[in-house]
Amino acid sequence: MTPYEDELSQIAQTVEMASAADITGLKAAIVGASEASIIAIGSGGSYTVASLLCSLHEAYTGRVSRAITPLELICNPTLAVTSPIFIISAEGKNPDILEALQRARENSSRAVHVITNRADSELSSRIRDQNDVSLHVFELEKKDGYLATNSLIFDSALIARAYGELDRGGAKETFKVSDIMMDGLPLSEWLATSEEFASAAAQRGNLIVVFSPNLRPVAEDLESRFSEAALLFTQLADFRSFAHGRHLWLTERSSDVALLGLIEPDVRQLWENMHPQVPPEVPKFCIPLEGARPRDLLTGLIAEMHLVSEIANAAGKNIAKPKVSEFGRELYYADLASLIPPPLDDAIRGEHAKYEVLGAHWPSPRKSGRIRRALETVEQEFTSRTFRAIVFDYDGTLCSSNALDLPPPTSIIEQLTRLAQAGIVIGIASGRGGSVADHLRDRIAHCYWPRFRLGLYNSGWIGRIGETLDAPADLSEFLIHARRIIWELQSYGVPISTVKANAPYQLSVRFNNGVSTESMWFVIADAFRQAGLETSTIVRSKHSVDVLSRGVSKSHLVAQIVKDEKIDPYAVLTMGDLGAWPGNDSSLLRHRFSLSVDLPSRQLDRGWKLAPRHKREVDATIWYLERLSIQSDGTFTLALASEPT
Repeated sequence: MTPYEDELSQIAQTVEMASAADITGLKAAIVGASEASIIAIGSGGSYTVASLLCSLHEAYTGRVSRAITPLELICNPTLAVTSPIFIISAEGKNPDILEALQRARENSSRAVHVITNRADSELSSRIRDQNDVSLHVFELEKKDGYLATNSLIFDSALIARAYGELDRGGAKETFKVSDIMMDGLPLSEWLATSEEFASAAAQRGNLIVVFSPNLRPVAEDLESRFSEAALLFTQLADFRSFAHGRHLWLTERSSDVALLGLIEPDVRQLWENMHPQVPPEVPKFCIPLEGARPRDLLTGLIAEMHLVSEIANAAGKNIAKPKVSEFGRELYYADLASLIPPPLDDAIRGEHAKYEVLGAHWPSPRKSGRIRRALETVEQEFTSRTFRAIVFDYDGTLCSSNALDLPPPTSIIEQLTRLAQAGIVIGIASGRGGSVADHLRDRIAHCYWPRFRLGLYNSGWIGRIGETLDAPADLSEFLIHARRIIWELQSYGVPISTVKANAPYQLSVRFNNGVSTESMWFVIADAFRQAGLETSTIVRSKHSVDVLSRGVSKSHLVAQIVKDEKIDPYAVLTMGDLGAWPGNDSSLLRHRFSLSVDLPSRQLDRGWKLAPRHKREVDATIWYLERLSIQSDGTFTLALASEPT
């Protein structure tokens, strides 16, 4: 048994491990991206996994998705701007992937997910220091040889299983390598029919793979294996692309090339029509699959790996342990960070985000003198202003925006403590309730509690850390009517997961994972409009839509601080992530001196996102706070053009 065959003999066990793994987090990530096109990044064997992920995502969601190499993202970081990113690396040490993670994190406005098989890798350790990067570790102790085999099958099986279970409503499906049938034959018997083709292909050195577009990941893995092992020079073409000129290889170079078909029922007749017309001297073989379901793609990957082994044996090559030259090692470990510098930050911050929120997307002109002058005025006013208090939004500003009640990271707690130590008044306004108070009580030293003011339930309740929230009251007639409308929408099949009443302040409506609150806001608002109810009290965060009682607003926390501390309203700085209505920070960022960490307000004299374009949410908050200079009298200034303090 060759080293490569030894690796293939372990695939059955690897598939069983994937069948038993806990993929709850992976499924949540996929569902969370289900309303968007995704970008999946991988090198070598991990590129195949990325291609499989995108193919299944397109098949089940209809969202056009793209598998790319790390270099594609490094050279064009705009690919990461609006799509969820999935980064795949078995061992987590590939220098290209490490740099791609950095570039993706700097430019993505959506979630970044990393799938790896090593918890103790360089990639994993970097992620633990990042905000808004989700790490999905599926440990696989056995290390592959030169070509990815078990790690590729393991990760592919996990992803195939995730999409399959989601499509079946959670029901599992058994997949065993021993059950694989190819054209009615067990895998081993089918492989035996390939011996003549394998020998001929190995002698000719050139292979054309014609494939069904539904089986692209399998075709791409074939090309990767033959090319990376210097086994066969391989070109890929789907059946109709092949008909546009590539067929000349079979007539003009018929003695130099072999033909492999990768087929499933949709293209079987194309292959059967083409097969007898191919010059008889051209060796031909096909990999027939029953379809393009997750299990079929997994079957195709396993089958083609075994076929590659047959051709390698015919060529007498050890493709599991080739001799890698020093030239190859130097190429692999090139320092991309220095060889391909990151794009420079915009010379003037803030304009891009303001144009976007005003609807002036590319290719709209973005050279408005009025906006430029407004930005310059705002920056000058911030430079000359002294503040005594700061009011933050919670989710998306002090902690990551997500559907879970997660506490702020240590970096934020340290900054809040720094402010409290200086005697600065700190307000925190959130659509959440008691969980916010619990997080702060657990992480803020008791001696600093008096410096904090809380505005929970969108500042319907205002108090301090350690104070008990008011006992629930009865819902108002307005909220009772609103809840009835929302329940009715839920009965229609609108993807509402929970409707939580926080009487007397609000209703909080959450949706199935992956459903956009932006689109759901319109559904709820339209239902209210049809019922004759006002829609101005409906706001959205990134994880919920809140229906507020009349008079409830985050701006009330600012007003309460001004009143209690007897300070000038202009001595209060506010900060939030969703500054444009119906974002739930729109009232907070209507304050004269306000900053956005993500989506700015639409007013030109306030609510700007002045942090660098690639910093958002918690990272942008930290960027602002690092440029905050505290004075000895308990005030602070903000020097946006300075280096961190």
